[in-house]
Amino acid sequence: MPLERLREYRPEPAEPADFDAFWKQTLDGAGPGPVTFEPYDAGLNTVQVQDVTFPGWGGQPVKAWLLLPRHRRGPLPAVVQYIGYNGGRGTPYEWLTWTAAGYAHLVMDNRGQGGGGKTTADTADVAPDGHGSSSPGFLTRGVEDPGKHYYRRLITDAVRAVDAAKASPDVAADRIAVLGGSQGGGLALAVAGLRDDLVAAIADVPFLCHYRRASQITDSGPYAEIARFLKGHRFAADDVLGTLAYFDAVNFAARATAPAWFSVGLMDNICPPSTVFAAYHRYAGPKQIEVFTYNGHEGGAAYDVPRKLAALHDTLGVPEAEQ
Repeated sequence: MPLERLREYRPEPAEPADFDAFWKQTLDGAGPGPVTFEPYDAGLNTVQVQDVTFPGWGGQPVKAWLLLPRHRRGPLPAVVQYIGYNGGRGTPYEWLTWTAAGYAHLVMDNRGQGGGGKTTADTADVAPDGHGSSSPGFLTRGVEDPGKHYYRRLITDAVRAVDAAKASPDVAADRIAVLGGSQGGGLALAVAGLRDDLVAAIADVPFLCHYRRASQITDSGPYAEIARFLKGHRFAADDVLGTLAYFDAVNFAARATAPAWFSVGLMDNICPPSTVFAAYHRYAGPKQIEVFTYNGHEGGAAYDVPRKLAALHDTLGVPEAEQ
């Protein structure tokens, strides 16, 4: 689809009638639990690292890293980051950019993921309700029932990661942004749609958007998991896509009001541009999108960091370092 059409692409939303009630019930029943911040000796002179455990879905423990500038003055504005598909929080050394800019930085682990050959995860996916048939991966895990779907648990974790950041005495609770790329971008949009206390959201080449179209126009993973599942379950398409609509970032975007910065790669065959623009156009708050004409799923990569730093400086402010 050429860019001029993408800029006008506004598909009819596939939104369950009980979408808001489903998520209210989900988050109300997420379960209690303590947030713990344990010192972690990373051997870094300028960055302090804490090993965080917080209650996610069902009160189950979820891991995160909290990175802080060692020389700081009072509570800091914070960035909560979500990780791409099949990755996890990995090691603290992989996440130094935002702390180097002066922000507190919480990196949430992905439950049950981390086997993709990049960053690893330390959080188990405990799903006591179980689920039926699924294609390898996470998109069709529990897809027969929205209440059992994998992303109900992961999105709940992502919402509660913001609460975990707020629980730190080193974080300014009223100055928190969320960000991520690919799956992390989709999670950032979901959290922006489920919370009204965020200052900004950054979603790079977001995944979890416009499932029906994505599953029909790309044979690249992870959306290909849907097509693979439905190749066998021939008569289940409406039911499967009906479940996925509860976890579609297009629907969360319609409820999000924090200023948002998107990015898209026009040669992205993993998260097709039309799916990104579908979420972008439905985003309710102030928004901007950066278009990388000749890039795929890598988007702007590190070359896009200055734009994101400028966005955080405009919304969170520039942290004041201890001299």
